[in-house]
Amino acid sequence: MKIIILNPSFGDNFVRVARWAAKSRGRVQRHPEYLLTAAQVLIDAGHDTHFIEAAARNLTVEESVDSTVHLKPDLLVMHVTTPSIYSDIEQAKIIKNKTHCKIAFVGQHATAEIDNTFEIGRGVVDYILAREYDYTLRDLAQGLPDDKNPGLCWIKNGQVIKNNPRPDLDVNDLPFPAWHLIKPEWYPDAGKKFPFLTLMTGRGCNNACTFCRDPQLMYGHQFRNRRADLVVAEMEHDLKLHPQIREIMFETDTFGANRQHVIDVCNLIISKGIHKRISWSCNMRVNTDLSLLPLMRKAGCRMLMTGFEFGTNENLRVVRKGGVSIEMARAYTKEAHRLGFTVHGCFMFGAPGETRTSARATIDFAKSLALDTIQFTGIAVYPGTSLYAWAKENGYILAQDWKDWLTATGEQRTLLSYPQFSHKDIDEHIDIGLKEFYLRPKQIWSMLISINSIGDLLRKLYGLKAFIDYFSHKMKKGFQKPTDKKPFAKFLHRKIKGRNNNMRLTPAC
Repeated sequence: MKIIILNPSFGDNFVRVARWAAKSRGRVQRHPEYLLTAAQVLIDAGHDTHFIEAAARNLTVEESVDSTVHLKPDLLVMHVTTPSIYSDIEQAKIIKNKTHCKIAFVGQHATAEIDNTFEIGRGVVDYILAREYDYTLRDLAQGLPDDKNPGLCWIKNGQVIKNNPRPDLDVNDLPFPAWHLIKPEWYPDAGKKFPFLTLMTGRGCNNACTFCRDPQLMYGHQFRNRRADLVVAEMEHDLKLHPQIREIMFETDTFGANRQHVIDVCNLIISKGIHKRISWSCNMRVNTDLSLLPLMRKAGCRMLMTGFEFGTNENLRVVRKGGVSIEMARAYTKEAHRLGFTVHGCFMFGAPGETRTSARATIDFAKSLALDTIQFTGIAVYPGTSLYAWAKENGYILAQDWKDWLTATGEQRTLLSYPQFSHKDIDEHIDIGLKEFYLRPKQIWSMLISINSIGDLLRKLYGLKAFIDYFSHKMKKGFQKPTDKKPFAKFLHRKIKGRNNNMRLTPAC
């Protein structure tokens, strides 16, 4: 069977597979590691499989559709998101009319909104592959009867049929992602050494944060680590396939969750000498066992991406950021800084009960820590999460339609608004936090003296351009979908590389 996996276009710099589907403030792009893992599963099963990266390459809708139609698929698999769902369905409709292929949707939004997606995609969407879709897709391609395929949602006699969920798969059985179908240079990120690839050391998360989509919708609350030898073998595979990459990002939500796993991975990296060839970075929590950090540093870990989230223990508690505290965050950052890690801090505004006082505390907390870079954002609220259900029930969500999830220029739109802390307050504090953190003489000097190569200089310039670009669009407000036009060529980006339906919201499933 000929199968096309399409990461569709949706405007300039739209990041489709990140935790927040929008144009990121840092103007980064995320690698589609989950889609490419599924692609390799299909390839291993003998199917003629292609991947079209229209999002990261900033293809127009016309280019996205034409590239797919040209390949004449039997089955089209599309990753869909909350703000892009109408556009995704429209593209699928055009492709279906021209090729008569079957259409399958995957991703968090389709999983959370099965009935609504089938409703607005009536006559277009044949299947939704809920939750973890690798083997559901393989079995669909293999011709397994629809009613026998766990995790498959489909239409029979005009009715939506939802098969029993597929059990969590064994992550050790999964192949390495089909990275040969993309170019690492398509994915800029000022915080990473360029070019880089991502690597999932496991799936699931053993925490219960109310805002986090993936554990609640896709991969569950049981953390499933891949064996250390497979993680390191994938690093070696990536280096052989793309020898130009300069870093690997362990994109797993909490790499440090299992102490022994971290020790085994680091020791293997050292024994094979991989740390002498390439650096790596990872996502961490502040309650990580700090005794692991020296070994990680020795094994070549460069940067720790850390979800500090809020500057008060009360806000951490209310979003169920379990087992962490402000005091832990200070100790963690101090030790990471002492050992020479680059630390990127992630912060949010808009927890239930947030006030101007608590938001100010978050900004001051971020500034008090020895952080190299930070991001501030409004807390994301997506269908299928417990935070979304609570906010919708209490009338705290501004959006009335899926297209309301973005501003007119494609930025993430603040969706929550409380009586004591409005969406305007959230936006104001995002901008205040970014300016106060990055425009301090101390921070500017720290970033300047950390430049030790042309690559570092170009990454810093890319980040500066993203900072300026974000604030230059702040006055462009609105609810309509971002215009879908190919962006003008970006000098710094080239330099780095050289090296319509109005259905109302339905309750979350």
